Amino acid sequence: MEMEDTIAAISTSTVSSGGISIVRISGPDAIIIGDKVFKSKKNIKLANVQSHTVHFGNICDNGNEIDEALVIVMKSPNTYTKENIVEIDCHGGILVTKKVLEAVLNAGARLAEPGEFTKRAFLNGRIDLSQAEAVIDIINAKNDYALKSSVNQLDGKLSEKIKNIREIILNNVAFIEAALDDPEHFDIDANVNNLKNDVENCLNNVDNLLKTCDNGRIMHDGVRTVILGKTNAGKSSLLNVLAREERAIVTDIEGTTRDTLEEMINLSGVTLNLIDTAGIRKTDDVVESIGVNKAKKLAEVADLVIYVVDSSRSLDDNDYEIMELIKDKKVLVILNKADLAQVTTAEDIKKIINCETVTISAKQETGIEELEETVKNMFFNGEVKFNEDVYITSTRHKELLKKAENSLKLVLDGIDNMVSEDFLTIDLMAAYENLGLIIGEEIEDDLANRIFSKFCMGK
Repeated sequence: MEMEDTIAAISTSTVSSGGISIVRISGPDAIIIGDKVFKSKKNIKLANVQSHTVHFGNICDNGNEIDEALVIVMKSPNTYTKENIVEIDCHGGILVTKKVLEAVLNAGARLAEPGEFTKRAFLNGRIDLSQAEAVIDIINAKNDYALKSSVNQLDGKLSEKIKNIREIILNNVAFIEAALDDPEHFDIDANVNNLKNDVENCLNNVDNLLKTCDNGRIMHDGVRTVILGKTNAGKSSLLNVLAREERAIVTDIEGTTRDTLEEMINLSGVTLNLIDTAGIRKTDDVVESIGVNKAKKLAEVADLVIYVVDSSRSLDDNDYEIMELIKDKKVLVILNKADLAQVTTAEDIKKIINCETVTISAKQETGIEELEETVKNMFFNGEVKFNEDVYITSTRHKELLKKAENSLKLVLDGIDNMVSEDFLTIDLMAAYENLGLIIGEEIEDDLANRIFSKFCMGK
């Protein structure tokens, strides 16, 4: 990527029309190119206007008017990329937007690569790599929690924690190096306790970030939720109620659901990736048996198992088999068919497994609000407070934190075994470098290209 190039792309949707569309230009010649395509109603040149001002006129291509537009001029360095930026707000039709972009390209801009605007912001030092990754997370956020977590990361909260840990590590490396070079003025033996305390604090901070990974993944990707139960317990009816549409076929015939059916829903700000499964029972039907075995395997890897019980019937061997299967999982038991006389109660279930229970009627759609609140509380212990919280949502970040954690543990082992200090610096620097990869202090071009290739064209 040539940083001296001026790039352009459509920064709004390219698959549907809207009220307005934005064509963004960034680079050293952005304003010059803007003047080539923009004809002001007041006969002014963009090169002569103040930064961060809006101007009304026409967009032209080789003298031919394409559209009326508002043009925003933002001059370096106070822009998203720290380069000169011109944004053209034109009408939101797909055809007219593409013609505006074509005019800009004809005037000398190059079509931007996916994520190139954000990549330039990173390379120009306006944001670090973790903040750049937060941009795509904000775009892809599926719920309020994921959005807020990504905004916190974009705001630099993760970067701040990483930088604080790295500073402590670097200070200790610097002291060891100085002591080895000048032992008369630096007592390395007297500093061992300080080093150990610092490394333990760094390790605790890394561990605290790693502890957020599960919630972070749930915020980002959603809760893998498997609906289990015996036949005709109301699993498919529950899925339809939660999805607010008839996604699953519901009949009085046992074994109607033979394969899995997936639906993503938002429940009080928590994204659930719901999987409806075949009713678990002993069966000689080959196809149904395959569905039952598949349901059992899905339950093993689920974040949450919603076990639907027909409360109008007594527990039987199929129920006991299900409860044995899920007893070590995070389970929410739904006592369905509350509109009928209740035979099985929450107390009956809790005698066998320790779990949360909610009584509902999927048919009459009662108890759903309590169900939603219970799911939220199970994962976030009530209302999540995001003011200062940082959640690790990236697999890349998690892997690098684990590497840093292992290196810091090696340092502590080395201190306990009285390993020479110059060997300790090797593991200290390994932790320092892995943490640096999170924020982009240490990064290779192929990794950066892989990260930014996930972005849309105009971001």
